[in-house]
Amino acid sequence: SAFTVVTPPFYPSGAPPWEIVEGLRGGLSNVQEPEKQAGYMLKKRKWPMKGWHKRFFYLDKGILKYAKCAADVEKGKLHGCIDVGLSVMAIKKNTKCIDLDAEENIYHLKKQDSSDGSRPLVHQASNESRASITESLSEFFDAQEVLLSASSSENEPELKLPETLLELIRKRFSFLGCVENSGSQEQRRSCLPSPSPNTSNISLWNILKNNIGKDLSKVAMPVQLNEPLNTLQRLCEELEYSELLDKAAHTQDPFERMVYIATFAVSGYASSYYRAGGKPFNPVLGETYECDRPDKGFCFVAEQVSHHPPISACHAESKNFIFWQDVRWRNKFWGKSMEIVPVGTTHVVLPGFGDHYEWNKVTSCIHNILSGQRWIEHYGEISIKNSNSEKCQCKVTFIKAKYWNSSMNEVEGAVTDHKGKVVHKLFGKWHEGMYCGSPPSATCIWRMNPMPPDYEQYYGFTKFAMELNELDPLTKPLLPPTDTRLRLDQRLLEEGNIESAEVQKQRIEQLQRERRRVLEDNHMSHQPRFFQKSRDDTWVSNNTYWELRKDPGFSNFDCPVLW
Repeated sequence: SAFTVVTPPFYPSGAPPWEIVEGLRGGLSNVQEPEKQAGYMLKKRKWPMKGWHKRFFYLDKGILKYAKCAADVEKGKLHGCIDVGLSVMAIKKNTKCIDLDAEENIYHLKKQDSSDGSRPLVHQASNESRASITESLSEFFDAQEVLLSASSSENEPELKLPETLLELIRKRFSFLGCVENSGSQEQRRSCLPSPSPNTSNISLWNILKNNIGKDLSKVAMPVQLNEPLNTLQRLCEELEYSELLDKAAHTQDPFERMVYIATFAVSGYASSYYRAGGKPFNPVLGETYECDRPDKGFCFVAEQVSHHPPISACHAESKNFIFWQDVRWRNKFWGKSMEIVPVGTTHVVLPGFGDHYEWNKVTSCIHNILSGQRWIEHYGEISIKNSNSEKCQCKVTFIKAKYWNSSMNEVEGAVTDHKGKVVHKLFGKWHEGMYCGSPPSATCIWRMNPMPPDYEQYYGFTKFAMELNELDPLTKPLLPPTDTRLRLDQRLLEEGNIESAEVQKQRIEQLQRERRRVLEDNHMSHQPRFFQKSRDDTWVSNNTYWELRKDPGFSNFDCPVLW
């Protein structure tokens, strides 16, 4: 049945902020059929034109249709069609807002009110690439609500490639230009110790029903819903295709370098395709993770530098590139779907050319949280700039699936010069591969590595993901006691011991609460060991981790006890 979730205007302190009303289903033959409703409302968009758009809505027999105007609805020129009866609805009376989670999409609506303070007839400038990454993120996630004119288009013109055309390219054209993963110089494991557990007996609705519209970072989840990796290791997963950065570091042409950088930014999402079924462990404050990969030519270190809000910082180096970022997430559950909105900037420096690339991340959404086959979608725009040169920029758009189009996971982008002229076109799918040029002469820049055997039984992990939590007997004595691979609950889950993993998870979380209480009682704050705040309030490496690992060694170093 459908649920309507209402926020009462006033409620006592500590009381749940949502009232759950069961949907009307059966035994209600005497209920009067509602009349047809029609009129204008405001619909919120996050990209490509952010803000509130005026749209005409028509509700009849539980089906909500919308378009630019009434005439378009009559002609069937719809922008969307929502079965309200199969959606989860959140109504916020005080702000006159309605959130509709229809699985495939999440709709944010608001009653049009001339006194709501929205600025009318304001359109965002298209030369967004000239703004700083910080300004762009602020505008994307925390912008004032802007009302666009009713005549503005719902979608900017898109270069759409038919599914059959993409298939033709994949089958018929050579992958000669592709960057593929080089063979490992060391023997690493190719399978996890135990398959993923059965979670069919867990009622997610009982856990999440009082948290609709909220940030889920503070909501406790059973350990069975986790995967045996944590967020710090997930950041390292973005380097699975670091060969693209190596290739960029050996490419003389700045526009071609940008092609490899943009493709690398897309490749970091590939491993998520089969991972909608589980969530990573949340790192505790002070937790660390290192990944030394001589076979891939880089060494990586990450640390959880803040707990509220959760902030993870990481840094990787090789002879060809330097990579770093600090990331914080906002997770919101909308009734059937969960949105993951990352805030932060990714940096890559190519010392050989003096290039410093910066870009943002896109929004991710996991659909069918409560029932059915879960699937993940990424949508939004990545804006890449070289802060040391204005010669070229790049914008990459992760296209949100439309209800009338079965095409999924498509990505389109363009590398432009300082005048905005397109030099290279990019297209592909974030879970398959990326191409540069125009069909049929497009060149494949990257394609995803094949999945390991029986990956469905092992959390949907790629081979690289399976290697991240491996604990080599030769490496173990060199690790600090705060390293993720020494975390008991995560290790027990990987080994299939669910009951013990749950016990350890609760114990580790309680230890973190006790450490926080001690700091608060003594008016102290946590100081990260291996990262420090920069002038622009971001977290960067203090370049001490690998030196301390070598001398005096972490076994002779005073480290906090986290578990």
